[in-house]
Amino acid sequence: MNNEIYQRIDSLTTRILAGGDITGDEGRWMIRLEDDYLPWLMAGADRIRKTYRGNEVEVCAISNVRSGNCSENCSFCAQSAHHKTAAPAYNYISSEKLVEQAERARAWGASDFGVVSKGWGVRSAKERNQLQEYFTTLKEHSDIGRCASLGALDEDTAVMLKGMGMENYHHNLECAPSFFDQVCTTHTYQENIDTINHARKAGLRVCAGGILGMGESLDQRVELALTLRELGVESVPLNFLNPQAGTPMGEREPMQPMDILKAIAVFRYLLPKAEIRIAGGRQFLGDMQAMIFMAGASGVMIGDYLTTKGRQVEDDLKMLEALNLRPRGDTQQRRAVANGG
Repeated sequence: MNNEIYQRIDSLTTRILAGGDITGDEGRWMIRLEDDYLPWLMAGADRIRKTYRGNEVEVCAISNVRSGNCSENCSFCAQSAHHKTAAPAYNYISSEKLVEQAERARAWGASDFGVVSKGWGVRSAKERNQLQEYFTTLKEHSDIGRCASLGALDEDTAVMLKGMGMENYHHNLECAPSFFDQVCTTHTYQENIDTINHARKAGLRVCAGGILGMGESLDQRVELALTLRELGVESVPLNFLNPQAGTPMGEREPMQPMDILKAIAVFRYLLPKAEIRIAGGRQFLGDMQAMIFMAGASGVMIGDYLTTKGRQVEDDLKMLEALNLRPRGDTQQRRAVANGG
């Protein structure tokens, strides 16, 4: 064991706690540390989390309101029409079912609830009318934060959704710019960036992250974090590839637990003030799931994902209770924390 490495980790931690940032070179050094240094790295990430995000966690849930036959060819996605998978295909669920799911999520302590629809943007009057019905009904029947993930946005669509009552917009970059051509060719990385900028300009809170373990290099994981930092994204969901049969990435090996924890910690160092939320693929941590918070995570998605099942909610809530972590369930409080209050 090298004491100089411990000292360098401590120095970087102190810099961030004093309001500074680490460089890309420092992030690339950090993500290459041997596993022996991971507990020390996590200890620093935990201090950063507690300093900037407190001892509460943001809990969210989603609803897959329309599934399958997506026009995009994302290599990880079971819903793409370009791949042959066993993913369910159905049209919009009812508003009543959506409200039922939202209220259940609110009872779990979720502060945000995401309306997720396959496809690349809001392209028809039928889609607009359905979304208007969804957000109107949610606003009438629940105080949960209203979020959506609908693909690309232009300026007018972002303003329209804001006017419907949507508060948060989720749109993942998926990966580093230098790796994107290995992930998708039916839309561009710039479209992803434009969508984030349009959402923010419309006054929406932006949630954007990606999926690790798709074959990217360690440097490209850091590149993704730096891109999110440059964009000023305040809520960052991290997913870990859950290989789906029938997709081009269906044969990849899932990430190992130590690599997952190291990635979370490095993202915390590079994005010290962001809400870092762990979502799909955390089952690959096995019995180590509780360690995501010690590695710097400050949020978690509970319930099921888009086409795969999540962990039992009761187990997640017991985990949070055992760690003395409280869900940041008040949407007004969440907004205050996000704004630095």
